Amino acid sequence: MPRNGIRTPKPRAAGLPLDRVHRGDCLALLARMPAASVHLAFADPPFNIGYDYDSYDDRLAADDYLVWSKRWMGEVARVLAADGTFWLAIGDEYAAELKVIATRELGFTCRSWVVWYYTFGVNCRQKFSRSHAHLFHFVKDPASFTFNTDAIRVPSARELVYGDKRANPTGRLPDDTWILRPQDLPEGFAADGDTWYFPRVCGTFKERSGWHGCQMPEQLLGRIIRASSHAGDVVLDPFGGSGTTLAVAKKLDRRFVGFELSEQYAKRIEQRLGAIRTGDALDGAAEPLKSVPATKDGRRLKRGPSATRRRTKAR
Repeated sequence: MPRNGIRTPKPRAAGLPLDRVHRGDCLALLARMPAASVHLAFADPPFNIGYDYDSYDDRLAADDYLVWSKRWMGEVARVLAADGTFWLAIGDEYAAELKVIATRELGFTCRSWVVWYYTFGVNCRQKFSRSHAHLFHFVKDPASFTFNTDAIRVPSARELVYGDKRANPTGRLPDDTWILRPQDLPEGFAADGDTWYFPRVCGTFKERSGWHGCQMPEQLLGRIIRASSHAGDVVLDPFGGSGTTLAVAKKLDRRFVGFELSEQYAKRIEQRLGAIRTGDALDGAAEPLKSVPATKDGRRLKRGPSATRRRTKAR
């Protein structure tokens, strides 16, 4: 049965010091970790779409990328505890292949295929603008894993829209419902599916680190870490990036260990971790449909006199 509040002995990542980011290749660093040493792994690897990283070639041949992906996911499977959980964030291009590798070749069970819907999608000219990513929720043992339902409940539409007294006051689990624009729906996002709405961390948001182009929202990682681990558990991120996984793990009183190939990114992650404390509030809006993310320094677009005249004339 799932570990809902019933503690099992906590594994320890004895091979590497905890509560820090380690600079280096994820395969080499994973090899230094003992088996069954972490409870939760979250990975947001390169998507192999030609993104301009400073220390990694994101233009591998497809077969090479899939072989590499199987290697690092296999190491993740090895270091996870028997009741451990693995979350994988990936784009459209390789989502199906990596799911097959994880389940059919590495033995993971997929509990949910979550779609993360965000605003400010990537603008495209000859196809629909992309405004989503895939979040695979894998477990090693389908009969024994952590899923803390009470830690991630959200208000139901019955409560928010209809004011129905029959609504469960504790809310419902987040949902996976297909949707076009949440602001256009009279009932907003349904609260019991697997399409999650969190705004992408855009350049003007206060949460934005400013030095990494693929920053995940803290509230999204908060939902995953709360659901799939307990206080004191070890959380692993093999692709540190902007450091959001590690920062949220620290705020939520988890132990953590992260890897980052880039020396520059690793130093920035260390600075980010040094500026926060356990118990600090997560950045971003917990209920994004109710609250607009803060803009850094209250910054707004400044329009010149000509733009103002054009806008007035258009009315």
